[in-house]
Amino acid sequence: MHLLTSPEAWAALLTLTSLEIVLGIDNVIFLSVIVSRIPEQQAHRARQIGLALALVFRIILLSVLVWLIGLTVPVFSFAGYDFSWRDLILIGGGLFLIAKATHEIHGEVEADDGEADEGSAGNAFFWVIVQIVIIDIVFSLDSIITAIGMAQDIEIMIAAVVIACLVMYISSGPVSRFVAEHPTTKMLALAFLVLIGVALVADGFKFHIPRGYIYFAIAFSAAVEFFNVLAKRNRKKTSKQSV
Repeated sequence: MHLLTSPEAWAALLTLTSLEIVLGIDNVIFLSVIVSRIPEQQAHRARQIGLALALVFRIILLSVLVWLIGLTVPVFSFAGYDFSWRDLILIGGGLFLIAKATHEIHGEVEADDGEADEGSAGNAFFWVIVQIVIIDIVFSLDSIITAIGMAQDIEIMIAAVVIACLVMYISSGPVSRFVAEHPTTKMLALAFLVLIGVALVADGFKFHIPRGYIYFAIAFSAAVEFFNVLAKRNRKKTSKQSV
């Protein structure tokens, strides 16, 4: 009960929730891109499952803080670098993001409809969920380790994670529909995923790229693309009126 009446606890909750929402942008972008290749009904289910798993993974990781902190202990050294399990997971996740985004960009450029690669609809749905699980684990690990450094009470951490996941759930639908309706925004989202993948790999090698730079680049590019979409829509309206 003391947390409910503590200004410090509310300030920590607000700060941590804001941070978790910002860190969740990566997850929402990946979800929006990955579900765009399956039918809308399956895409909706995949988003629900993906975000539910993101919430579950984050709460599980918070429940095993001692084990999680142990992941930051170096397990071996190579070329003057000490690598922990966290570093290896970030490097593996970053390489997966780069490979996946590059594959999707190739598919878009070559106008590949994905049928040959994905197989049946059931198969496609299964592989989408597998990829979502992989990225959920990577993003959850990064998110929770950040949360541990900012808050002391596990109740605050769990509350912040739940609120952030709810915001991600609410925003994922509109973002996914926007990406599906505007092919150029999908290419932009894929470029973001390459950028985020590079940042994860760099973190794994102890070269930290401030996330503020990455999110500023994403926000600026998204704003430019928004005005491009708006201008295109206005041109269509003008051409229809002139006809």
